[in-house]
Amino acid sequence: MTHSQVCPGPWKKLLVCTDGSPNSQVAVYETLNLARLCGSTVFALQVLQIVPEFEAVAPDLMVRLAEEIRAQMEVIKVKGAATGVTMETCIRSSVSPFRAILEEIERLQPDLVVMGRYGKTGLARLMLGSVTARIAGLSPVNVLVVPLEATGGFSHLLIASDGSPCSAAAFREALAIARRTHAKLVAVSVATRKKETALSKEILKNLGVAAQKCGVKLESEALVGEPDEAIVEAAQKSRAEMIVLGSHGRTGWKRLLLGSVAERVIGRTSCPVLVVKKASEQAR
Repeated sequence: MTHSQVCPGPWKKLLVCTDGSPNSQVAVYETLNLARLCGSTVFALQVLQIVPEFEAVAPDLMVRLAEEIRAQMEVIKVKGAATGVTMETCIRSSVSPFRAILEEIERLQPDLVVMGRYGKTGLARLMLGSVTARIAGLSPVNVLVVPLEATGGFSHLLIASDGSPCSAAAFREALAIARRTHAKLVAVSVATRKKETALSKEILKNLGVAAQKCGVKLESEALVGEPDEAIVEAAQKSRAEMIVLGSHGRTGWKRLLLGSVAERVIGRTSCPVLVVKKASEQAR
């Protein structure tokens, strides 16, 4: 990603999760760029998944995997040192990678978690890798999901809102980033049926008022269609460098790890997606 020279957020502590896959390597690169801009400390985490069946019949395999992980983390240390970034690395062993990551989030209390869209086991499909989806849904802090083909930055943001509390938190975060980086900010609201566009327009009107109070120029558009498809198309059309979303929308069930619209947008778009989990009192 090509960044502006302004730190987009108060992100002094970054946690990047890697598994050695190409997607996670891009996430590491992105994290180092952010750390350089923000003066952040980076914590790089990799989890060795314990498979009891393998340990019983092929213990040497687990030893080799552990050695590979240590080698990969050494490479990350070298990259961090080359960019002048303060970095700590951590290797954990667990039967459940996503639980180990959540435990590290709880321990470290990072300001932002950065992950690749797919891991080594991720299928080339229009959904997320299972670990990334679970972390994006369950993390108590914001998660930046970076696709392999990411080439953008923070100078042009697209915020999608459906009027839900999570969307409101995402909009506040987008406003804060736009104020810091002087980014162009575009808002969209999607109605699944044409007769519901009045609600979308009302949502966007309220966002416009809030943006004006913060001194941020906001362009907005009410769309009709499948929400995930419309959001991705709007991002492509406006050449957005990052999409900002709430983790769940008005129709998202609390039992879901991540709202289906958010998951599909992340799986389909070619730009990074910031999944907002924490609501700030006001745009920073």
